[in-house]
Amino acid sequence: MAESILLVLCSIPDSDTLAREIAGALLEQKLAACVHCLPAGLSIYVWKGEREEQRERILLIKTEAERYAVLEQTLLALHPYAVPEILAFRADAALGAYARWLGDALH
Repeated sequence: MAESILLVLCSIPDSDTLAREIAGALLEQKLAACVHCLPAGLSIYVWKGEREEQRERILLIKTEAERYAVLEQTLLALHPYAVPEILAFRADAALGAYARWLGDALH
């Protein structure tokens, strides 16, 4: 069961409103069982050849692999960046009770 669990990381601008909007949409559509909104940190990156700095939050989205494609499209529709950071990591292992809870929350 753990092999179907994905942890999706998505960085967003430092906005509590945006974090809640994205989390709410994903939960409402049953694309995520939980969205953990981490506090803002400083991101330093290169964009179009220029060094940029921005305060960003990280969303840790818990979902199932079968929901990823729709989750990604939903993130793209809600996200203000032209090229948002959306990375998915498959779980190698998970507590059985947690895996069952996640499955129940999404079905």
